Amino acid sequence: MKQKDIALIIVVAFLSAIISLVLSGKIFVTPENRQQHVEVVDKISTEFNLPDSRYFNSNSVNPTVEAQLGTDTNQNPFNSPSQ
Repeated sequence: MKQKDIALIIVVAFLSAIISLVLSGKIFVTPENRQQHVEVVDKISTEFNLPDSRYFNSNSVNPTVEAQLGTDTNQNPFNSPSQ
């Protein structure tokens, strides 16, 4: 290849890259596709409404209290002497 051929290939590649960049911006990214619709979030307030008293009241069951079923005094249930 001659030096003129290499320079011509570089110029053609550069021009084709510029033209393809401009055309792809016009064809694939239309102004309608550039618009983005977002959901509007309501403002957070500092007011707190109390929960329904049918479900949250002072007489309801507390699930964090430990419950014991029966009167088992064995501290090592898996090391019983009968096994």
